[in-house]
Amino acid sequence: MFVTDERQGPALNYDLTDLRLFVAIAEERNLTRGAARAYLAPSSASHRLRRLEEALNTSLFERQTRGVALTRAGEALLRNARQVLASIEQMHANLSPFATGIRGHVSLWANTHATHTFLPDDLAGFLKRHPHVSVSLEERTSAEIVVAVASGEIEVGVLADSGTGAGVELSPYRQDRLVLIVPAGHALAACGRVGFAEVLDQAFVMLHAGSAIHTFTTNAAAALGRHLDVRIQVRSFEAVCRMVGAGVGIGLVPRGAALQVAGLSEPPVLVELDEPWAQRDLQICVRKGAVLTGFAAALVAHLRQGAGTATA
Repeated sequence: MFVTDERQGPALNYDLTDLRLFVAIAEERNLTRGAARAYLAPSSASHRLRRLEEALNTSLFERQTRGVALTRAGEALLRNARQVLASIEQMHANLSPFATGIRGHVSLWANTHATHTFLPDDLAGFLKRHPHVSVSLEERTSAEIVVAVASGEIEVGVLADSGTGAGVELSPYRQDRLVLIVPAGHALAACGRVGFAEVLDQAFVMLHAGSAIHTFTTNAAAALGRHLDVRIQVRSFEAVCRMVGAGVGIGLVPRGAALQVAGLSEPPVLVELDEPWAQRDLQICVRKGAVLTGFAAALVAHLRQGAGTATA
């Protein structure tokens, strides 16, 4: 890797081997062990490290009796080096399918609801029908998906019904509804239907901050002038169901997600949520007027076919 900036003088002369070595030494806190991880002799590793420090014109490590410690500059480089190496690995992962006969690729962004409920089965069916296509699925908020599709960053998204966003077209994918889940034996378990305001004094089990449903639920509470008592945040709807079933608190999840969780020793009880916004239909999102590439068009057709089957 040769990095040149005419405004700042000579080129920085280092390569990926130097960065991998640096990361190995930083993580091992020892030059010899770091060299071994990078498959280099200690003398070669020492030479490369010295050359890297000279290229960057700063010390990266403080030499200590039993190893090395990062300087402030070394800490900054470690963060960036890890990002660079991760990007390189991702590049290899993106390209490797083409070496094994993959002829097409589709990028799909979807909200938390779709990613954890309906898309796994639908994408499995699509990939079986199209063995030479790969799909990358990223979990994003509905707002992010609309912006990415409208700008042409991605061709296809799946999101919660959010009206007609500027520059995009929406078509039905799945119908679903948010439901309250409570532990068996909880006072609310005997209720057939409750309003959201009636449960705001309860402790909640929530998906992680930043997830679409976390943002949606906290905003719904804020609209009532209230704050949620979030007891714990987890990373999946299954984990929400498990925590609620164990009595940690109550939760708000899509019905489809709750019904997919099986084999729980303490399954939660589903209670209808008497709110108009509880209906959370999912939509396929494409750019308005866009002509989709072949495999993206095939994916959209497959998802629409699945929607027709589900509502038939």
